[in-house]
Amino acid sequence: MVEERMGDCWSHIKDQFDNLEKHTQWGIEFVEKYTKFVKERSDIEASYAKQIRNLSKKYQPKKNSREEDESKFTFCRAFLASLNELNDYAGQHEVIAENLTSQIITELSRYLQEVKAERKSHFHDGRKAQQQIESSWKQLESCKRKFERDCKEADRAQQYFERMDADINVTKADVEKARQHAQARHQMASDSKSDYSSYLQKFNQEQNEHYFTVIPNIFQKLQDMEEKRIDRIGVSMKTFADVDRQVLPIVGKCLDGMTKAAESIEPKTDSKQVVESYKSGFEPPGDVEFEDYGQAMTRTASDTSLSNSSRDAKEKPVGKSKGKLWPFIKNKNKSPKQHKEPLSHRLNDFMTSKPKMHCLRSLRRGVSVSVGSGPEDFSHLPPEQRRKKLQGKMDDLNKDIQKEMDQRDALAKMKDVYVKNPQMGDPASVDPRLSEIAQNIEKLQFEAQKFEGWLAEVEERMPSKSETNRRSGLYETQNNTPVSNNCAQDRESPDGSYTEEQNSETQVKASVNPVPPTSSTPEFDDEFDDEETLPTIGTCKALYPFEGHNEGTISVTEGELLYVIEEDKGDGWTRVRRNEDEEGYVPSSYVEVFLETNAKGAMTYI
Repeated sequence: MVEERMGDCWSHIKDQFDNLEKHTQWGIEFVEKYTKFVKERSDIEASYAKQIRNLSKKYQPKKNSREEDESKFTFCRAFLASLNELNDYAGQHEVIAENLTSQIITELSRYLQEVKAERKSHFHDGRKAQQQIESSWKQLESCKRKFERDCKEADRAQQYFERMDADINVTKADVEKARQHAQARHQMASDSKSDYSSYLQKFNQEQNEHYFTVIPNIFQKLQDMEEKRIDRIGVSMKTFADVDRQVLPIVGKCLDGMTKAAESIEPKTDSKQVVESYKSGFEPPGDVEFEDYGQAMTRTASDTSLSNSSRDAKEKPVGKSKGKLWPFIKNKNKSPKQHKEPLSHRLNDFMTSKPKMHCLRSLRRGVSVSVGSGPEDFSHLPPEQRRKKLQGKMDDLNKDIQKEMDQRDALAKMKDVYVKNPQMGDPASVDPRLSEIAQNIEKLQFEAQKFEGWLAEVEERMPSKSETNRRSGLYETQNNTPVSNNCAQDRESPDGSYTEEQNSETQVKASVNPVPPTSSTPEFDDEFDDEETLPTIGTCKALYPFEGHNEGTISVTEGELLYVIEEDKGDGWTRVRRNEDEEGYVPSSYVEVFLETNAKGAMTYI
């Protein structure tokens, strides 16, 4: 009945105690092996994530000008986005490693300790029950042997009595003694039989309880323990798969981000960026003129032919200026006069000279300009690149100025609070910091004015679109106009800085401390005679102080009154005079001009 009720439980193999012990031990060893497998998988995921992160970090752009230039291209930005997504992808593998450790390895390690203790307890109870039944069996065997021995002794005593009783030579006392001994032996055999019978009954009960109650209960507990172990293995294997499945959506987003980054690449935009990055602003050289040595050579004017300022500077002046000084030279200096020379002489001087700036011919031959080093004003760069660098520097300075001004305003508010509420702090404690910020702002503003002047200079000298598209190389036989040159080394101003000739309509007016224009009249190639004293056409009052560092300018102080001898011609500069010996240019936005009523085009500038 009990066996039918137990069904397919382990009670059917109650005689296989040792085999069950081996089987359950193997099951625990399997859990340990699976735990070790998951741990190695976790280590692989962690190592893989670390290698992926190191790879992403290795190819991250460095903080230098080269990498900053590369970031302008869409394919570089796409690669950077892919690296960031790859870094996030590595993070998901770290999540896998962490979840495997916390959800499987830690849990299985704790469960192993519990199941080992439970198994030890069950098998201890089983061995104890086995020892008890074996002890009962030994006692039963002892009672049985005693009963057998007493029966044999009783038979021998009975046979001895019968022989004594049949022997006529034996006395009656001996016979009675033998009879009493036989009776005692029979009584002992009877008592041993009774003990053996009772203990046999007891042993049968204990044996029945052992095999049908105690051992089945112990085996049932072992069976439950084994089934829980198997179920725990199944749950761990399911968790093993779920850990990967949980990160799949985020991994998919990382891969989608890589795909989106790849799709954001625009070849046309990158091609345009190459033009923006390397556009020099130089005009292409004109056609080389034909020189006929068979007859007297008459050179014609060409705006794009090569010239040699070192030779032309020795020529005599042929014309007068029209009252406008070149602000970058002193009043008595002469502007070089271009002179007609054989092209071979000019080419010879051109190739042997050491220009400050490479012209388009040099750049086209492969001469590179170093961008990473050079003077503060970036004068070593081509015009377009110099303009971009100066504009970027201006933006950085303006940001720094705004940051300092925000700090100043915050400290000023704090000081006001201290003034109104002295218990919160001493207002004088803020003054040193305010003074320091004021000095920083003054330095930054000075730097900004300096760079803005250089930027205005570059923008004034940038050739207009019409000049860039101008076609040169016309062959004329009857023209004595001097020959000009578009290369940078023949356009250096007397102070050694890089300049370019331009038409007056391309000049740009500077708003804050602009640099005086290099030339605004077509007579740039003519020489200036000794300057004549110009009549006064009005007065002006300086609204702001002006240092006047460049030659041809004059320094003024705020509120100073000066004479106006030449009004603004549209280039942002007004020519003024302090006395007979001091005159020069000041920015028109720095002065308030009062022209005389009879002066031509009289008006007031503010």
